[in-house]
Amino acid sequence: MIKDIIKTLQEKMNKSKAVLNSDLSTMKAGRANPTMLDRIQVDYYGSLCPLAQVANVSAPEPRILMITPWEKSLLKEIEKAILKSDLGINPSNDGTVIRLVVPELTEETRKNLVKNVKKTGEDTKVAMRAIRRDANDKLKALKKDGEISEDELKKAEEDVQKITDNFVKEVDSIVAAKEKEVLAI
Repeated sequence: MIKDIIKTLQEKMNKSKAVLNSDLSTMKAGRANPTMLDRIQVDYYGSLCPLAQVANVSAPEPRILMITPWEKSLLKEIEKAILKSDLGINPSNDGTVIRLVVPELTEETRKNLVKNVKKTGEDTKVAMRAIRRDANDKLKALKKDGEISEDELKKAEEDVQKITDNFVKEVDSIVAAKEKEVLAI
């Protein structure tokens, strides 16, 4: 029972950490990174598909992304999807590939990006605290039902807190690494 609760806690916290990594990887940091385009959906014969499923995305230079569609007819649709996105980058279409030049970040843009990174990290920590609260509530319910003793409850709550603390430290280090990446010139 206690092991199941703790296992579920760890799985949920790992998922929260994975979501944080995914969210941070799509934030632009002044360098071209193919994951920046992960959220872009392209209209492919009437249905929306992730860009990676209809084209090859590469970064031939530090500030340039090159998109090579599997079918030339998709160039216009990919261009439309990029313009509709929140990237703020104008695509350059030469008839065979689309190039995106990632602009240098201004000081103000960097500061705003760092704020967003910190907010995303804080949101993840809030989610982890909610997961901890759920686990503790389940443990208390076991104690109330007489399935575990007071000592077992205290020990399990301490374990839950240690696990939560470790995940929060990991989130802090992920956020710090992204901040450093954003502020690097």
